[in-house]
Amino acid sequence: MLVGGLHRSGTTPLARALAAHPQVSGFAGTGVPHDEGQHLQDVYPRAKVHGGSGRFARSGAAHLTERSPLATPDAGARLLASWAPHWDTTRPVLLEKSPPDMVMGRFLQHVLPGSALVVVVRHPVVVALSTKKWRSAISRDPRRHESLPALVEHWVLAHRALLADLPSLRRVHVLHYEDLVRDPAPVLARLQAFLGLDGPVPAGSLSAARSTRYERRWEDLASWWRPGHRQRRRVEDRWAAEAARWGYRLDDLGARGPWAPELRALAGAAAPPDPSV
Repeated sequence: MLVGGLHRSGTTPLARALAAHPQVSGFAGTGVPHDEGQHLQDVYPRAKVHGGSGRFARSGAAHLTERSPLATPDAGARLLASWAPHWDTTRPVLLEKSPPDMVMGRFLQHVLPGSALVVVVRHPVVVALSTKKWRSAISRDPRRHESLPALVEHWVLAHRALLADLPSLRRVHVLHYEDLVRDPAPVLARLQAFLGLDGPVPAGSLSAARSTRYERRWEDLASWWRPGHRQRRRVEDRWAAEAARWGYRLDDLGARGPWAPELRALAGAAAPPDPSV
């Protein structure tokens, strides 16, 4: 099982919840950032090679498919050999989590036949604000800091790539991070059924009150005298329709709408019910 989604989208807490199921083995204590499989192999480049968080999906080389030169006959065996020491291979479901998996699903399912891809989607503005804060914390170099519109555009590019790949993916399940933390039980129940697990996936610490700090920050940017007001306007003018395809609104981060029909049809049972019904 492969878990992907942009940095700051909730892939780590979801992977930990899944790994707590007795039939699932995930990575822990590997010594690499966030126990991500991308750092434990040499078959494909890590996201850092393509710019890292908030940047990697801009690189066409990061979007791997079955046609990639890296999809060699031995690629799957090499991945498994790299990851196997970090799994309990007596368990039937082996879990690997890395953010760029969301744009590598076709490649990974080609070299690892039978693998399932689970993708976590989170509000583009929240991902952008969180990524901006995160990147600022780890680097004082302003050249490494993306603007808010650029980070939202990166979200759009990554999710466009995923949407284009969905018809070619054999087993894929897409879920909203907001649904996962608001009411984990039904989201995890759908995921349990998708993966064919016996017994429920433990929610652990997933259930939590919805954080409003990024909503407050976004509301502050609505005032014309606030620094960043023009960036908010640029984001809303350019990307409102793209966000709406995934059920998000840019004028109100707490509001939700239905997924676009083409996305619901492609994601099938993974798509949540229309919240307006």
